Amino acid sequence: MDSPMPADVPPDAAPASLSSVPPASSSVPAALVLSRGVARLEVMLKLTTAILALAAGVYTYLGVRELLNGSPTTVVFAALIYSVAVSVGIYAFWVFLMQFMPHVVDRGGRVLMFGCMLLGSLMIVAMSSWLNASALAGAAAIRQHLAITVQDYTRDLDAANTNAIASQGLLPDIQIASSRFAKLADAERAGSLTGTSGSGTVVQLLTQMSGQLDSLGKEVEASGKRVSQLFEEGGKHLAKMRELVSDRGPIGERSDGFATESLALMGVIANLQQTSVAPAVKRAATSLSSSFIAPAAGGRTNDLADRQTAVVGKVESAVAAQAASLAAAADAILDRPKIEPVRFQALSPAEAVLRYAGDFVPSWAGAISIDLMPAVLVLILCVVHAAIRREGLPAASANAMTAAEMMAALRMAREVEQASRAARAEPAVPAQQAVEADHPAATPTSEPPLHADENVTALPSARQVK
Repeated sequence: MDSPMPADVPPDAAPASLSSVPPASSSVPAALVLSRGVARLEVMLKLTTAILALAAGVYTYLGVRELLNGSPTTVVFAALIYSVAVSVGIYAFWVFLMQFMPHVVDRGGRVLMFGCMLLGSLMIVAMSSWLNASALAGAAAIRQHLAITVQDYTRDLDAANTNAIASQGLLPDIQIASSRFAKLADAERAGSLTGTSGSGTVVQLLTQMSGQLDSLGKEVEASGKRVSQLFEEGGKHLAKMRELVSDRGPIGERSDGFATESLALMGVIANLQQTSVAPAVKRAATSLSSSFIAPAAGGRTNDLADRQTAVVGKVESAVAAQAASLAAAADAILDRPKIEPVRFQALSPAEAVLRYAGDFVPSWAGAISIDLMPAVLVLILCVVHAAIRREGLPAASANAMTAAEMMAALRMAREVEQASRAARAEPAVPAQQAVEADHPAATPTSEPPLHADENVTALPSARQVK
């Protein structure tokens, strides 16, 4: 049972522990609201951090699984262990910062804490974020790699076909030269060159030159058909490669099929370069001028022989000029750079994401945000705690206290009041006994004993009696 209130304290007075509580204000202080908000959100913060760490671990598992080799069981087990370690590390790192960083108030300590956060964030990006990006955009990055490779192969095939077709541009010159020599032979049969009709030395020489050029023209024409066939075959390989790029199947199988098609296409490009007849035209033109042997005049008379010799000299000059023209045209084709087709290099999803990082900025941003999102929560906590320290927590008011807090405050007030009464009662008892011993009549025996507080107030009267 509680002790009665002291006699010198009004009955309606509030407990001493609550007497200093300011009257309830119309609005709750901001610092108190922030403090309670931090307390209520503590579980939410840890739960959010755990979910983000779990998501990072899942995508890390998907990313690291593509980098490991070995049996399926070993790969799964190793990837699982790595992803669990990453999740635990990320969760512990951010929980540590949430717990300690907001309460470090000195400038040097705050700088060190920010340095630790920056270092830890870089480590998280190195061990997790790029693997998250690999899981998010790995297939798309490999598809990008295949698409770029198709463009390169298309360019190489077109260049090789252009060089091969350029040799076909020599065909009209060869046919014109062959026709020219054939017409001269026909004219000589009628006696237009030497003035004597018949099939003599000049006719035979002109016919021979026409036949050689005609044979070279047929070779060039035949190579044109071969070039068309090879270009058509290369186009089929490119079409198959484009289908593999746009397909929706597993990216690994598509990459393997792409490698097979690229190898076949490289063979087609090499054949196109070998099919070019420019080297053959160059050799034929050189042979026409260097291996020309003027036949001896076979005229029956000296005058006819002299005329035949003069015409043969003119034919030799014409052959040399034609050979020089063909050789120059062939050199122009041969001087073109040789096509070196790109060699397809298969990439893993992680390698492809790193190589084509600029094309997948949103995926990189999402992967990094999963890991570094708790950093924003840490900064929010730092700002909130700084505001609480700046404003200071006010004394609790009745309208801001819960029922449990009010009951605890009243209990503490009663305990403080009882302790205060006991402290005041201890020196009063010996004083009262001393007064009764010196003046027994001063204290009637019939009167009830004084209250502890009354003894304290009556002590001066006893001294006056002395």
